[in-house]
Amino acid sequence: MNAVSPIPSVATSRAADETPPQQQLWQPKISSLLTRVFAVALVGVGMAAILAAWQLPPFSTRVVKTDNAYVRGRTTVISPQVTGYIREISVKDYAAIKQGDVLLHIDDRVYRAQVAAAQADLDIASSNLANNKQTIAQRKLDIATAEAKIASANAQFIKAEADFKRASQLAGQGSGSVSAEDAARASRGVAVAAVQEAAASRGSAEQALRAASVNEKALEADVESTRAKLQLAEIDLGYTVVSAPEDGKLSDVSARQGQYVTNGSQLMFVVPKARWVIANFKEAQSAAIRPGQRAWFFVDALAGVRFDGTVEDISPAAGSEFSVLRTDNAIGNFTKIPQRIAVRIQIDENQPDIERLGPGMSVEAHVDTSSNNTP
Repeated sequence: MNAVSPIPSVATSRAADETPPQQQLWQPKISSLLTRVFAVALVGVGMAAILAAWQLPPFSTRVVKTDNAYVRGRTTVISPQVTGYIREISVKDYAAIKQGDVLLHIDDRVYRAQVAAAQADLDIASSNLANNKQTIAQRKLDIATAEAKIASANAQFIKAEADFKRASQLAGQGSGSVSAEDAARASRGVAVAAVQEAAASRGSAEQALRAASVNEKALEADVESTRAKLQLAEIDLGYTVVSAPEDGKLSDVSARQGQYVTNGSQLMFVVPKARWVIANFKEAQSAAIRPGQRAWFFVDALAGVRFDGTVEDISPAAGSEFSVLRTDNAIGNFTKIPQRIAVRIQIDENQPDIERLGPGMSVEAHVDTSSNNTP
């Protein structure tokens, strides 16, 4: 029995007729050879730029640079060493000065009076010492006089003793009178008393000499003390004139005439001529830096003017080691942070515009690590 094929229904045929045709997906056109070459070149340029920016081969260089660098110099604070009112100011803001130039005067009337008083005290102490020396000389003379009296009294005693013995002998033999013996005895007693008196005078003079000698040491110390006070008063008087400690330029002068200042008051700054650059390189950059290598830098404040120099020295430790608050990486989570190593660059002399360099100016420093260096 033959199978009968099903006859499609009218609804099925109508649905097939209403089905929309399938849309084709978008396909890019085949790129031309020129476009492909341009794309490859663009990718190559981008990769080269990245390698050059990170100084990776084949664009690596022996020159390291950093913009974490500044011009450095010493700044000296000018402060008075005495207290008083400013009488006169002899300089202006940003003036060039030489060592010893007078910057200002402090009222010195009180200090002149102190010098005069100290001088008077020294004169009194010196006079007392001189009088004591005269006393010592007089006591020595008294001792000599007493010794002479002792010698004279001894001679008289010897004579009186001999006269007494002779008178006693004669009286015993009946050849002399008793009154003569008594007179000789009395003369001997007077001679003995004279010897004792002369000895006592010498002892008194010696005691006075010892006292004067002891007093002399105290008076000499008093003279030295008053002389030191006079020197201090003269030093304070000299401090009323404030002078420049060295050559350089002044900052703005904050002192004002008539202002009351005390010891240590900040009046102005002196910036000496000495300049150098401190460049803070990353640890990896500083590995090849050595003293003696050539360096150069550009100064922002001078529109990028170039200055040449030489690596003078390298800091013995990272900058973080000199910080007041040092980090402790032994606790908590650790994140490695590249440290900075300070490199001091000595600036070559006799360069144009070098006098315009000022401490604190920002620079971009470069060091040629392939140049000659001192090991």
